[in-house]
Amino acid sequence: MLSTKKIISSLAAAAALFAGQAAFAQTNSNGLVSAYSLEAGGGEHVQVLRLSGQKDWNKNWFATRGYHLGGYWDGNIAYWRANRWLDQPDHRRDLAVVGFTPVFRWEADDKLGFYADAGIGLSLFSNVYRNTHRQLSTSFEFADHVGVGYVFANKWELGLRAQHYSNGGIKHPNGGVNLLLLKASYHY
Repeated sequence: MLSTKKIISSLAAAAALFAGQAAFAQTNSNGLVSAYSLEAGGGEHVQVLRLSGQKDWNKNWFATRGYHLGGYWDGNIAYWRANRWLDQPDHRRDLAVVGFTPVFRWEADDKLGFYADAGIGLSLFSNVYRNTHRQLSTSFEFADHVGVGYVFANKWELGLRAQHYSNGGIKHPNGGVNLLLLKASYHY
């Protein structure tokens, strides 16, 4: 199991990597990442902090009235702090989660203003998640979400996302975990 110190160090290293790539992306229009995000929120007995990098697909499907369906790849690393654990309800447990998700987004042609997005991806947990009410029996989980938000003219984005983790019935119990996350993102 990862210690809190190792999880925080890993998140700090990921943030430094993202920041370094951001500096590179500003000088290179073909940068590996087109946006960086920080998300915070949680659910039943868990708080989550998540860092992610996105790469825009640069696709415009079903264009109509100034909007189109596009999308992006989302690679992320998250820190989960579970407040109640099944075998030790008075203790907390820290987890690291790494994920990758293709995301479809309904957005304006200039990529500014309101949007809605949805995605289904894969996640790997550092440990099996089992709080007193929700249990996931595997470290491998599917992660799906729906979200809405707004991209401002200065390329900053604010959004709200409903996230669900489940192993799809691969192994039981599979109680699923639901999260509500606030997202701040910057686009290059």
